[in-house]
Amino acid sequence: MAIITLTTDFGLKDFFVGALKGAIYKELPDIKIVDISHHIEPFNIQQCAYVLENSYKSFPKGSIHIVGVDSEATPENEHIVVLIDGHYFISANNGVIGLITSEREPEKIVEINLPNPSETAFPVKDIFVKVACHIARGGTLEVIGKPFVNLKELREFSAQVSDNGNKITGRVIYIDNYGNVITNIPKHVFDSYRKGRDFELQARNNVIKKIRNHYCDIINFDLEKNNRKGAGDLLALFNSSGYIELAIYKSNLDTVGGASTLLGLDYRDTVTINFL
Repeated sequence: MAIITLTTDFGLKDFFVGALKGAIYKELPDIKIVDISHHIEPFNIQQCAYVLENSYKSFPKGSIHIVGVDSEATPENEHIVVLIDGHYFISANNGVIGLITSEREPEKIVEINLPNPSETAFPVKDIFVKVACHIARGGTLEVIGKPFVNLKELREFSAQVSDNGNKITGRVIYIDNYGNVITNIPKHVFDSYRKGRDFELQARNNVIKKIRNHYCDIINFDLEKNNRKGAGDLLALFNSSGYIELAIYKSNLDTVGGASTLLGLDYRDTVTINFL
C-alpha cells in the first residue's frame, strides 16, 4: 500500500486535518498517512514548495503527496496531478508544483476531471482525497484526468543574476523553527558565478564574507574558548537543501533570538551577493 502525505496551511486548531484523514481512512482503512506540515503560512506558495521539495525525496517512489494550499479551483488555478521522479503530487496549479519542477522534468501531468463533480468549498477532502485513493489502489491517471501542459511557473521566486554575473539578488523564502533565514540562492548558482572571487553577502546592514558548510564551522577550536566565536554569532552556510542560509549559532527564539529577528528579515526580503 502506498503512502499518502499531507502538506497544508490548515493549522491544527480547526477540524480540517481530522476530516481530511477521516475521509482517507474511510476509503482505505489500512493506508499510511504522514503529516509533512500543516503550519504552512496561509497561501504561502514558496514556503509550501520549499517544505515539500525538501521532504518528498525521503519517501519511497510511488508515494502520493496531497498539497492543501490555495486549493480552490478557478479558471487560472486548475486541479492537477503531476508525476515527478516517481512521486504523485495532487495540487492546484498555483505555482507550488512549478517551483518543484524547476530543475526536473515532470513525467506526466493531468488536469483532474472526475465524473459527476460536486461543488465544494473543501476540495482537498472532496476531490484530492478521491484522486489519492484512486492512485493508491493502483489506478491510472488517465482515468481521472486529461493531459495538461500549462503548468504555472513563478519565475519571480528565482534568484536573479545581474551586472554581467557580478551580482546575485535573492529573497527570503523560508524561516525555520530556529529563526534561521533560508534564501532562494542555490549553491550551484553561487558556485557557477563566483569563479574563485571574493564576495560580500549583504542582508540589511550586515555583511558576510564567508559561507560555511556546517554551523559549527564558525568555531575555531584552536583558540581558547574565551576567544572563539560561538553561540549568538551570525553565520551563513549552504544548508542541507543546497540553499544559502543565514543563522545565529545555537539560536533560541525565546532567549537570544534568531537570524530573522536579529537581522530584521522576513519573507521575501532581499539578500544580495556582490562578487569583487
